Amino acid sequence: MTHRARHNEREDFLGSSADVPGRDATPGRGEFLELLGLALAAGAFVLLVVRPEVSEALVHAFATGTAGLVH
Repeated sequence: MTHRARHNEREDFLGSSADVPGRDATPGRGEFLELLGLALAAGAFVLLVVRPEVSEALVHAFATGTAGLVH
């Protein structure tokens, strides 16, 4: 005979965080943020492919900014 463990109701809750009582969540916000992130990543990729000198300028700006923080 197998022993079945009893779980607390909060532990085995498999719904979304919007379904949890006391949690405020905007439905559909995650999908919008995911779409926005993908659009930004695709735009950055296209910019780096079309204009490769942009990546060099970004690396230079990052290097000079961090060098300024060291001194």
